[in-house]
Amino acid sequence: MSKKTKKANQFEFKTDVKELLNILVHSLYTNREIFIRELISNASDALDKIRFESNKGTEIFQNDLELEISVKGDEKENTLTITDTGYGMTKDEIIQNIGTIAKSGSAEFLKQLSEDKEQANNIIGKFGVGFYSVFMVADKVEIISRSYKTDAKPIKWVSDGLGSFEVEEIDDDIKRGTEIKIHLKEDSKEYAEKVRIENVIKKHSNFVSFPIKSGDDQLNTISAIWREPKSNIKPEQYNEFYKFQSHDFEDPFHVIHKAIDAPIQFNALLFIPKKNMDMFGFNRDNYGLDLYVRRILINHQNKDLLPEYLSFVKGVVDSEDLPLNISRETLQENIVFSKIASTVTKQVLTELTKMAKDDKEKYAQFWKEFSRIFKMGYADYANQEKFVDLLRFDSSANDNKEQLVAFAEYTERMKDEQKDIYYMTGSSRDALMMDPHLEIFKRKGLEVLYLYDPVDEFVVSSVNKYKEFELKSVDQVDLKSLEKLGDSEEKKDKAKELSKEDSKHLSSLFAKMKEILGDKVTDVKISERLEDSPACLVNSDNTMSASMQKMMNMMGNNETIPPKIMELNKDHKLVRNLLKVFKSDSDDKYIADVTEQLYESSLLLEGYLPDPHKLVNRINSMLEESSNWYTEVKKLD
Repeated sequence: MSKKTKKANQFEFKTDVKELLNILVHSLYTNREIFIRELISNASDALDKIRFESNKGTEIFQNDLELEISVKGDEKENTLTITDTGYGMTKDEIIQNIGTIAKSGSAEFLKQLSEDKEQANNIIGKFGVGFYSVFMVADKVEIISRSYKTDAKPIKWVSDGLGSFEVEEIDDDIKRGTEIKIHLKEDSKEYAEKVRIENVIKKHSNFVSFPIKSGDDQLNTISAIWREPKSNIKPEQYNEFYKFQSHDFEDPFHVIHKAIDAPIQFNALLFIPKKNMDMFGFNRDNYGLDLYVRRILINHQNKDLLPEYLSFVKGVVDSEDLPLNISRETLQENIVFSKIASTVTKQVLTELTKMAKDDKEKYAQFWKEFSRIFKMGYADYANQEKFVDLLRFDSSANDNKEQLVAFAEYTERMKDEQKDIYYMTGSSRDALMMDPHLEIFKRKGLEVLYLYDPVDEFVVSSVNKYKEFELKSVDQVDLKSLEKLGDSEEKKDKAKELSKEDSKHLSSLFAKMKEILGDKVTDVKISERLEDSPACLVNSDNTMSASMQKMMNMMGNNETIPPKIMELNKDHKLVRNLLKVFKSDSDDKYIADVTEQLYESSLLLEGYLPDPHKLVNRINSMLEESSNWYTEVKKLD
């Protein structure tokens, strides 16, 4: 562009601009590259404005110009030039737009900036401030601009950012739009390098809707497909964009493409990957959606658009209603942003609900891959109803652990008089199926949900209810509530009823066993729940479940074993034989050995036994004695 000029007029920056420039010029920042983003954002706005004027039928100077942005670095001259063919500015407009911060409240934000200069990069993008970020890297900036107005004169603006600027009219005929020539500081020479410039543009401005060119090459080659109607996008386009955006080698597992108009306007293109990218928890911080405002990247991996339990979701959100380049601090307090985040979360949960209903097999694949992190949503009370409907568990009604049961399916199968949903926690399906606590539920034909993941206990404790049904651990259930449900199968090989005298001896035996165990137990009594096992440990009614109690102890580094009730199956062969020994000699050592063995075996099943050595030694000793008895009975030599 020509530099034939008339006499320049010198102007002082407004006070608030001077303060801002002083902070920018005399402070160091780790992310100075954002000045390119800001200038391209401004250029994109200028092109949007000229397109709007053209669509209105306004008479426009050089209306046939291609709408584009060009970027050129000159390493010899140590300059960077950014040019657009947009709206352009008149002399009065450039004085007004660049000489002042054109928003109220600037004094307050400058006050905040001066108090915490480290936050400069986060608030630079406020309206009317973005341009000034150029002075982080510039010794001098020259702007040459030609307004779209047919009678306007081209103008030139020059400043070193130290407090004043010059504006002058240019006589030469130049193209419509704005050229910004940046004379780079010595420590900013990298921004004259072609590769460095291109990397910054692809990182921050890859989806600007106008071509960004470096010579004959267009740098923003990936279109902002989230702005296109869903019906226009082919699956391979989604796949290409997903791989570009996520750096995944595989196609996405599921695509969510939404254009929301109310209560706020935004577009979202979200992806659920095929595989959990953080299976082992080493990459926990690598999540978040990219936030755009009118195709300009504002925040990479924004962690507030989705709750952490949906952090496996990749993609972008593009808002029409947020101010360009709003700061992270302001984002957290912005009502529009909060509504966007809330709506995006609901959209993901709605899509998962649809998947669970229409394609159970696909949802099972999703659950297998992401259930552990998804279940952390138990604390999302705003969306708890949707969250609860999406939970899946193994169940005693299933043939294998691969099958999934929703609360809705469980309640459909409940007995008429059943008021609770029953669950139990453990390390595996096999372990749970052999758990003594399950025996009464088997006898009564009551379905029990199997929970294997440690977080499951927090999930059910937080959820607490599904519709009108309470969630109860099998070791918390009031057995009286099960009496009216009846038995689905008869008791196996019911033992002969005890005589009144034997019943008294049994009570004495239990008292003896309680004495042996001391304060390890709160009581020893007859069990109504046991069918096949001789003994089990249970909590008192209305206390936390055994597994929750154990987790709370672990979290508090508490190795104390809480005292429990020891329940004994009075019809079990072992208990009956123990009664015979007791009747013969109430102080027989065998009674103490069996009592300790039953207690520690029950502790082992509960996951509480800290040291199994005593238990193993006792078992070996008892096996040795029993082998002697066995050889004597068999009369073996």
